[in-house]
Amino acid sequence: MLPSMFGENLFDEFFDDDFMRFPAWGGRNPLYGKRARNLMKTDVRETDGSYELDVDLPGFKKDEIAVELQDGYLSIRAAKGLDKDEKDKEGKYIRQERYAGACSRSFYVGDVEPGQVSAKYEDGILRISLPKQDRQALPRTSTIAIG
Repeated sequence: MLPSMFGENLFDEFFDDDFMRFPAWGGRNPLYGKRARNLMKTDVRETDGSYELDVDLPGFKKDEIAVELQDGYLSIRAAKGLDKDEKDKEGKYIRQERYAGACSRSFYVGDVEPGQVSAKYEDGILRISLPKQDRQALPRTSTIAIG
């Protein structure tokens, strides 16, 4: 039995890297490894007058996150850089799981005015509030002429 840390085998990099370099064999996301699929999990909640998004972004600082509204799409980007100190203080790394990289996610929200969107980042969760748009009623029955 091999020791594990955070649900992964402690020696994954020693045994898997040579085999995982070939892309067809299921490479890993270098930013968050096996947990990349858990990145930017989002809950969307509908209230009477708005839609509320809660996006998980643990480990990011407020200035590493950008929210943009363009052509009806709300885009969320987060980028993280590591300060790599080449000079080893004492000892050497056996395993290093923190990486630098970027991730993004987009949602179609329609024609929303940027001034009506609010965002707040607290405790690793980005909370975005978007106003609901008035839906135009479509006719229930319509006849289409065949030419």
